[in-house]
Amino acid sequence: MAVNRGFGWNGNREERERCAYDSVFAGFGEAWEIAVPAQKAQVFRQCRFSWMRVKGSVFAFPLAMGEGKLCMVRVAEGMSSNGSDMKSRKWWEPALAVFHRVENWSIAVALTAMMSLPLLEIVMRQFDTGISGNSSIQQHLVLFVAMIGGVIAARESRLLSLSTFTAYLKSGYAAAAKTISSSVAAFVAAALCVGSWAYVMGEFSDREAELFPGFPLWWAKLVLPFGFLMLALRLAWHSADRWWLRLIPVLVAAGLFYFGFYEFDEVEGFVWPLLILVLIATVLGAPIFVTLAGSALVLFWGWGGYYPEEVGPILALNLYDLVKSPMLVTLPLFTLAGYLLAQGNSSQRLIRLINAVFGRVRGGSAIVTVLVCTFFTVFTGASGVTILALGGLLMPVLLAAGYDDRRSIGLLTGAGSLGVLFPPCLPLILYSVVASSARVSISLEQIFLGGLLPGTLLLVLTIGYGVMREPKRVVATGEPPFEFAIWIRELGRAALGATGEMLLPVVALFALFSGYATPVEAAAVSAFYAMILYVVDAKWVRKVSMLKELPGVMAECGLLVGGVLLILGVAMGFTNYLVTAMIPDQLVEWATANIESPLMFLLLLNVFLIVVGCLMDIFSAIIVIVPLIVPLGAAFGIHPVHLGIVFLANLQLGYITPPIGMNLFLASYRFEKPMSMVIRAALPMLVVFVIGVLAITYWPALTTWLPNLVLGE
Repeated sequence: MAVNRGFGWNGNREERERCAYDSVFAGFGEAWEIAVPAQKAQVFRQCRFSWMRVKGSVFAFPLAMGEGKLCMVRVAEGMSSNGSDMKSRKWWEPALAVFHRVENWSIAVALTAMMSLPLLEIVMRQFDTGISGNSSIQQHLVLFVAMIGGVIAARESRLLSLSTFTAYLKSGYAAAAKTISSSVAAFVAAALCVGSWAYVMGEFSDREAELFPGFPLWWAKLVLPFGFLMLALRLAWHSADRWWLRLIPVLVAAGLFYFGFYEFDEVEGFVWPLLILVLIATVLGAPIFVTLAGSALVLFWGWGGYYPEEVGPILALNLYDLVKSPMLVTLPLFTLAGYLLAQGNSSQRLIRLINAVFGRVRGGSAIVTVLVCTFFTVFTGASGVTILALGGLLMPVLLAAGYDDRRSIGLLTGAGSLGVLFPPCLPLILYSVVASSARVSISLEQIFLGGLLPGTLLLVLTIGYGVMREPKRVVATGEPPFEFAIWIRELGRAALGATGEMLLPVVALFALFSGYATPVEAAAVSAFYAMILYVVDAKWVRKVSMLKELPGVMAECGLLVGGVLLILGVAMGFTNYLVTAMIPDQLVEWATANIESPLMFLLLLNVFLIVVGCLMDIFSAIIVIVPLIVPLGAAFGIHPVHLGIVFLANLQLGYITPPIGMNLFLASYRFEKPMSMVIRAALPMLVVFVIGVLAITYWPALTTWLPNLVLGE
């Protein structure tokens, strides 16, 4: 395939889409622009891939929210980020590039320190000593990763948002929508910056408090106002392509500040208009943290009885208090392990091993597909990533086994949703953290053990469907007969090659349940083991420069973790208002008065969560919905671990529920098939998942038996 340097590769629509497909997943070219349907460009944003590292130094990103274009860029010496010559770069771009590298390296250093400190603690414990203030240092490293990761997400325009409305607007309307949403977002971020600064200055009086000797505690808290300041600036910068248009968010934010602090003493009459403004910004694409923080600012100010200058510090305090959760440190560490695993050639080695084991049995190709997809979803935490990354590798395996396109796509779309219930998947950790702050206590061990049997049930059902749908095997002319010696040799080689990857879950679970390590230390051991696998793969298999690649991988990890923790932090403030206003209590009172039995409650909950799974990504759903349903579950006597697994299982089902399940869009993009065809292909998998989710919902022992057995509860 010929690819031109520079922009403007010519060709008809099908050729351009093919070029986009090949470019994204093979990494051709230097820098070029490709026209694709706007919905396909939007897929990148929905899967947190608005700027996606394709291969090495090749990246892809949508040129604008409302345009159906992808820009493919190979970042190389002598070329700028848009493919033009270095001489045409703006005068500030070299300094900006250095600043971006500093951000990436700072995240890499913080994650490395977060991984190293628990490992040192394990070693020093053998000598009856330890690191003074180790836990506090780790928690403040989480705060640093949350804020700087959020700043990087804003830099790459990858802050999580709820709306896809602007994807269907023409370019002019999309630009206007972007300006409106960015104006509100910049104001909210600026308000949080001012509030964070006031909070830090309030802590300045306690100058004797130190994080560690010689490092005052208030220095560590400065990352709060700095992070929100950078968020405000970048949200304003990305609001438009022209300087004068970028001034609009600044002027709007300044106007709102002026009227908020100096003109309105009684704002109760403005609460609904301001909430509607936040809602409009959300529909037009404002990040989720803006929706939650903006709503909390308005509600505390208008109905909570607080002055404007008091609300910002309250939200900053909620965000700071979040890092005190002892389990929160495990979230970035397990995520780092997944990103390191996904960076190299682990998928090929696992496919070879599982294919060697099951390749000649009936449905062997389906078994390979389901197991590999499940493994990668466990460690990446996102089913969409699995479909995009492994679809091209596993589709030929299924086609070679005789599956047609529809069956293959249906199986891959469903299998990509598996893995969320297996430890140490990120949604399990996040659910434990959020639910534990909402009147119940769920340990990491409980939620990990609770997900094993339900996850296995969904896995077995999916494999069973794949085996039954395999066409009758036809032995091709000239196909060599099965020879046991050759099979043993191939199995041994494949097992030797994939030993490292297969041991990763064993290392993680043994460290967690053996009693030799705390959950944080187990997460650090898992991340360190994944780092060893990455170093071996990069140095001796792929032979790439780790110094060039590793900071980018860690920045990607920090970007995801930062985006999630930023939402979680401001959501704590929003949840605190709901608790103050007794909203959960009123919801419980209404539900217990109108819903007759726990069985009916679970049925209604299933329907509600399937809709949520269609509309929201899993991290946003956990942060926003869990604080509301946990009190309801307690009121109906639902075991908190059972409620958590039902919650996550229903979100998996929502991802493949027509017409707007997220994995359906991703599969349509990845396999270049119309949505109608993908929906028909996924319907059998939808039935399989419905059966599994109903069993998980109405058979509580499936979830609670193993935690009770192992933990003695």
